[in-house]
Amino acid sequence: MMRWGSSKRRGVAPVWWVPANRVRSSIVEFMRLEAASGIVLLSAAVIALVWVNAHGHSYHQVWDHHFEFGVTLFGEVFAVDEHLKGWVNDALMVIFFFVVGMEIKRELVAGELRDPRRAALPIIGAAGGMIVPAAIFARMNLGGDGIDGWGIPVATDIAFVVGVLALFGRRLPAGLRIFLLTLAIADDIGGIAIIAVFYTSDLSLPWLGGAVGLLALIVAAQRFGVRHIPMYVVIGFVLWYATFESGIHATIAGVALGLLTPARPFRSQDVMHKLEHTLLPYSSFLIVPLFALANAGVEVTPDALGDAFSERIAWGVILGLVVGKFVGISAFALAGLRLGAGRLPDGVTPSHIFGASLLAGIGFTVSLFIAELSFDGKATLLLDQAKIGVLTGSLVAGALGVLFLLVVSRVSPTSAEHGSIESVTEH
Repeated sequence: MMRWGSSKRRGVAPVWWVPANRVRSSIVEFMRLEAASGIVLLSAAVIALVWVNAHGHSYHQVWDHHFEFGVTLFGEVFAVDEHLKGWVNDALMVIFFFVVGMEIKRELVAGELRDPRRAALPIIGAAGGMIVPAAIFARMNLGGDGIDGWGIPVATDIAFVVGVLALFGRRLPAGLRIFLLTLAIADDIGGIAIIAVFYTSDLSLPWLGGAVGLLALIVAAQRFGVRHIPMYVVIGFVLWYATFESGIHATIAGVALGLLTPARPFRSQDVMHKLEHTLLPYSSFLIVPLFALANAGVEVTPDALGDAFSERIAWGVILGLVVGKFVGISAFALAGLRLGAGRLPDGVTPSHIFGASLLAGIGFTVSLFIAELSFDGKATLLLDQAKIGVLTGSLVAGALGVLFLLVVSRVSPTSAEHGSIESVTEH
């Protein structure tokens, strides 16, 4: 058993005890789903690239088609008119970020982020993996049209990274997977903060106040023990609309709801585990691939590639993902290790950290997401250059990471000696 807090009566488990096997099974389920979803995500990206280059008109016609949904209440019309890609990015992706919010909450309460000593190095590494890539991009694009894209190379796509690690089986230590998972969660927190603070436009204080009030209502309902799920769903929809109208990107509503989801049993129900078990497959195998299908479509003709690789935007993203992530994560993490700020997981060596730092340059999903926010309403050419940079940088970083870890796995003890992720979670 794993517990938080203490009980005055020996032998009596307090209500905030959470079975250790439940926490561990959630981590294993997440890792397996993310590994499989990486393949689906890659397939969706390839389909988008083939589609837009074979029939570009039909690709843009589908995703640019507008849909309007709304209701009339008290004589007022509350409606949202978005193109199909906008509905995917602003509405469906809320579920993805809701799941991310729950993952962050679980890690803070029951996972690696609960133990400052164990979480220190991945968090320090994640900080370096955001600061250095952003600095490289900003330095290369200072004074240019692409400076708003400085946040594009800060992200790490955990689905792709875990999918790549799965290819190694037991040849890598299980601790490396936990290190990367913790780093990705910390990276998600930073990415979400960047989206909320730096990619917000035309802030509406009345709508923002309404959103904050709805969050307070959810907290109050939980305090009073209300467990009527449909009520929370309705409040969630209204919260999404209020956030959308406030000017803050609507996906932040999903993160906030995820962070407010009880991580411990609520009125004898494990709400978070139930929601994750229900939503994670849809998020991993439907929503994120749909996002890739809608956003990864970019022309890769010789002219388009020539234009992109002659501009600073694409190179800023590529160097940020490939060089910035590697230097930032490895340098910051190893500096933290040298200063005694934390310790490496069992079986993990500095060489493994170098390989993990390269793999973390696979930015794909959130990098594309931030690219859309960076150049929304601007020249399509800038966005295409950024997307080519994301695709190229992610591909190069992934290939270098795989090659490096292949060499490391041949010259270092296999992870079988230290236990695989499954064996770790069974003991």
